[in-house]
Amino acid sequence: MAHLLDYATLRVLWWLLLGVLLAGFAVMDGFDLGAAIWLPFLGRNDAERRIVINSFGPVWEGNQVWLILGGGAIFAAWPMVYAVAFSGFYLAMFLVLCTLILRPVAIKYRSKHAAPRWRTLWDWALFVAGLVPALVFGVAVGNALLGVPFRFDGDLRMIYDGGLLGLFRPFAVLAGLVSVAMLAMHGGAFLASKAASPVTERARLAAALSALVVIVLFALAGWWATRLDGYRIVGVLAHDGPSNPVGKQAVQAAGAWLDNYRALPWLRVVPGLGFAGAALAALALALKWDKLAVFCSGLSVAGIVATAGVSMFPFILPSSLDPSMSLTVWDASSSRTTLVIMLVATLIFMPIILLYTAFVYRVLRGRVSAGQIEGETNSY
Repeated sequence: MAHLLDYATLRVLWWLLLGVLLAGFAVMDGFDLGAAIWLPFLGRNDAERRIVINSFGPVWEGNQVWLILGGGAIFAAWPMVYAVAFSGFYLAMFLVLCTLILRPVAIKYRSKHAAPRWRTLWDWALFVAGLVPALVFGVAVGNALLGVPFRFDGDLRMIYDGGLLGLFRPFAVLAGLVSVAMLAMHGGAFLASKAASPVTERARLAAALSALVVIVLFALAGWWATRLDGYRIVGVLAHDGPSNPVGKQAVQAAGAWLDNYRALPWLRVVPGLGFAGAALAALALALKWDKLAVFCSGLSVAGIVATAGVSMFPFILPSSLDPSMSLTVWDASSSRTTLVIMLVATLIFMPIILLYTAFVYRVLRGRVSAGQIEGETNSY
């Protein structure tokens, strides 16, 4: 394999794999976050809220593997991106980490005491644990499109000139709202397919309305993005050269995020998937084709995530302080040897993860009902 793939090809492959992992996290763990967002609203009493929790409770830990894989891939394949993102967005990432830790605590502690106030408290904690990561991840993507205030000194040490509140710029907040809406749609569709009545009917309505909101917000974000000052490379080292983020020339230019779509018009199918998936999910929910709705909402989520990556290529993390110090596919990767070894490991273990995930969902198929929960000692 080392002789079959050159360095430039490996870099593109790992950019694609990173996109697959991030989209996989958004789709697989996204419905967990979305279901948690809907928990206080779709469950009118304790039994109904337990139905919601037990719909995603047995699978959320496995779904979160996609986040670990994505973080690990960034660390190993794109170390400069990892260093800048996790240092510059440190407080935001810490906030996400706290809420992700809150989720299992809330799931476990809720069932320890039967008092209504106690359980309501943890229900709202689960709501926060779903809403905050969805919002912050979207805000992070919005900031990547706007440009992140970092640069490198003469020794390639990263200098970040920003703060937590500075991340919440208007366009970034809009991107965060798109993220919340799409995961609410996906989580609602999942509950429509997994939870028993009367949660099913409420989830169908909630997911369908969320799908319409996704279409509106995604269209607004797309229109706004075309008017942003995007980033464009005007002089770069060879695509198979050593990683050196200060060895190129890049500029900000209005409409630059449309360059890839102008060069390859067929790429427009990617944002089209975001719109079409949401529209088809709403239609499937109206027809009570719940499993198809989950599939379509997952396509929409993947399409929206992929739109950001396709629009920015070859940029991964642009610098608003000095565009020429932006991190791109061609100058922010690990060595060729590292990418080859990681690719071999991925080809071995990724199919195992996918097969095991399919097996788990096969075993846990069927709707969750109140009677089933009462008769199950391991329920939440």
